[in-house]
Amino acid sequence: QVLLVESGGGFVQAGGSLRLSCAASGDTTCISTMSWYRQPPGQERELVAAITRGGTTHYQDSSAKAKGRFTISGDNAKSTVYLQVNKVGPEDTAVYYCKQTGCDGNPWGQGTQVTVSS
Repeated sequence: QVLLVESGGGFVQAGGSLRLSCAASGDTTCISTMSWYRQPPGQERELVAAITRGGTTHYQDSSAKAKGRFTISGDNAKSTVYLQVNKVGPEDTAVYYCKQTGCDGNPWGQGTQVTVSS
C-alpha cells in the first residue's frame, strides 16, 4: 500500500509563489507516474501536471508552463514530487491533490489547501 502526503499549502498573496510537496511512502516501486490535480471551490478536480518515473513531464495547460507558472519535478530517492507555482492569482485557490499511477489501493493523497489573497 502506498500512502501519499501533501504539504506546502496555506495562504499566499497574489503575485507570490509556493512549492507543494507530495511524499510517497510504502512500496513505491510500483509507481509509474505522479500527478498534481487541483479542485477549486465548487468545481471539479482537474489535472495540473504529471511526471513519470523517468522524468518526462506533462502540463495540462501548456500555455501556463510556457509562461513559467507551473513546474513539476521529482526526487526518486526521496519518493517525493513537487509543484512550483509562480505568479499566483485568485484562480489558483484550490485544494491540491497528489495522485499516483501504477500501484493498487487509493491513488490519492488527502490534499492541501491553497488560498490566494488579493
